[in-house]
Amino acid sequence: MATLIHHRVGGWLPKDHRVLEAWLTKKINLVEDESRRFKPLAPVIQEFKTLIEDDPEIYRCFHQMFEQVPAKPPYNNDPTGQPQVRDYKLMLRLFDHIISEAPEYEQNDLVGFPINAILDWPMGTPAGYTAFVNAKVNDQFHKMFNVWASFLTSSASRYVLSTGDNGWFGAAASQAMPDFVQTFVCDPSQKFHGFTSWDNFFTRIFREGVRPVTFPDNDSIVNSACESTVYRIAHNVKARDSFWLKGEPYSLDHMLGNDPLAPQFVGGTVYQAFLSALNYHRWHSPINGTVVKTVQIQGTYYAESPAMGFTNPDGPDPSGPNRSQAFITSLAARALIFIEADNRNIGLMCFMAVGMAEVSTCETTVKPGDVVKKGDQIGMFHFGGSTHCLIFRPQTKIEFADCPVGTSVQLNAAIATVAD
Repeated sequence: MATLIHHRVGGWLPKDHRVLEAWLTKKINLVEDESRRFKPLAPVIQEFKTLIEDDPEIYRCFHQMFEQVPAKPPYNNDPTGQPQVRDYKLMLRLFDHIISEAPEYEQNDLVGFPINAILDWPMGTPAGYTAFVNAKVNDQFHKMFNVWASFLTSSASRYVLSTGDNGWFGAAASQAMPDFVQTFVCDPSQKFHGFTSWDNFFTRIFREGVRPVTFPDNDSIVNSACESTVYRIAHNVKARDSFWLKGEPYSLDHMLGNDPLAPQFVGGTVYQAFLSALNYHRWHSPINGTVVKTVQIQGTYYAESPAMGFTNPDGPDPSGPNRSQAFITSLAARALIFIEADNRNIGLMCFMAVGMAEVSTCETTVKPGDVVKKGDQIGMFHFGGSTHCLIFRPQTKIEFADCPVGTSVQLNAAIATVAD
């Protein structure tokens, strides 16, 4: 009997793991077709293969990560009874196929992270963790994503913006994103609704008035910086903590990349919320103020907390690294935007955008010295859902509205009040 796995925070992978298995089976059949099996790998994938095979430690990890996935349901076989991804060579051929296509709206359920889907179980193994925190491996993923991004920003990627069964303007996708035309800037009279590429569709913008700025002139109110769902609110955050444990405490020095400004936030507050695959993906200023500094940190892409792997009593995260969102704030590719608030009771605060899996591009669109008003765009994610944090100093006496974990919060809505 097939096992259903229902915990899918964020909507990046299907709620029913059988959908993911069937999707993988389809991709495996494609790359193992006789006409494709011996097709030369793209240069960036061949470079990945060379890295794996020439480095003994990496070679060991990319063997063991598949061997360490338990040989029992639901981890062992696909719906046809065949093993899923079996080794790094099949993994690389799947990568090679995926970086030349744009994600479709799959089977009335979203597989928005195709590479994450391939690595879903290996991410929860000890060898997978060792591999995915390796700097050489992450550098190679970065190169691979740059090649993929070139395709996703080209007009050739628009074919998935069709009205077909798996198209992003098909019946299933339209049901998942109702009132799209009324909500987002587009032109339904044009082919592909006027979008010039998959990335152009993904980074779509709201129509004027769809997300009005709440209390634009009240500097004592902090607004939501993203269209998102509350993940956690933590107080009295330490400079350094054991972020790899099951409780996933925040570790500020690691989160902020040991930036000289980090000590100002020790003992402060972190608000974290995640974006789903269907959300709006741009970031907007939560306060009125002036940009002090922006920082880009190139980190990991597929590392998840060791506490969320196969050693977890509740089983591994079936949609890693979803349950590791606090953990990855210290490791993943991310962008920091420090803003000095007009309200002195807020003072310096930090917006942190955290990349997850394929969502590795955190684009900052402001620079030091820019004056920002609530609701002004400050940056965006490219390709996929992700997570973000608002970080406040201990002097900032901030009280959040009634927004428990799991609450959906609209962009520009009021989320907190700062006392004098």
